[in-house]
Amino acid sequence: MKLTLDSDDDLPVFRQLERALQQKILTGELQPGARMPPETKLASDNGVHRSTVREAIRGLEQQGLLYREEGKRKLFVSRPDTEEMSRRLITPMVMNGVTFEEIWEAIRALDPVAAEAAAQRRNTDNMKALDDNIARTRLAMDDPNELVKLDIEFHELVALAANNRVIQSLRLPISDLFYPSFQTVMTSLNASERLLTAHEKILQAIKWGDAAEAKEWMIKHLNDFRKGYELANLDITGPALFLLKTDD
Repeated sequence: MKLTLDSDDDLPVFRQLERALQQKILTGELQPGARMPPETKLASDNGVHRSTVREAIRGLEQQGLLYREEGKRKLFVSRPDTEEMSRRLITPMVMNGVTFEEIWEAIRALDPVAAEAAAQRRNTDNMKALDDNIARTRLAMDDPNELVKLDIEFHELVALAANNRVIQSLRLPISDLFYPSFQTVMTSLNASERLLTAHEKILQAIKWGDAAEAKEWMIKHLNDFRKGYELANLDITGPALFLLKTDD
């Protein structure tokens, strides 16, 4: 496989090689499931050292664009896992000290749009899942930890009902940083009734296909949470919290 490399380019050769292979994958010239040529052939075809090819391959593997069969050297083109790739954004956001206010503003931009789209694109499966979530929420009114989990699930289900993969991908790392703070609010304040009411109103609007009402109630719900954050005496300009999830 001959690739276009430029000896006058300031970009290191392994990066040029990585970029050229990435372009072939993204344009569909190399389809998911296609077997890649061996490292030795890529090296000889392009007049580079095998170590250069290995560095390029490593970069593509980290992007989820290539995978190696377990215990074998064969390389194949893969379709990146959206959830895994999205959540890789958590580390740089935490290390750069993003604030809860920044996280809240991002959620405040995404979730009302998701609720609006959900009202326009809902289907039977979406509605069943949201109904089940509401039913379990009613049974967990005295359990703040369970309510937090159910709220996370509710918002994820609304995003799924929106049938917009961009919204789903963008909100994954944001929600992971948003909800540790939410857990603090729920254990500090008695906000379960307000949460349930907001969820019921949002779901009702989605069921009716009332996009404007679904969006409006989602905005109210998120604004209400910000007030709760402030009432719990938490610093909205402080770094967002992050709790590593476990299987418990």
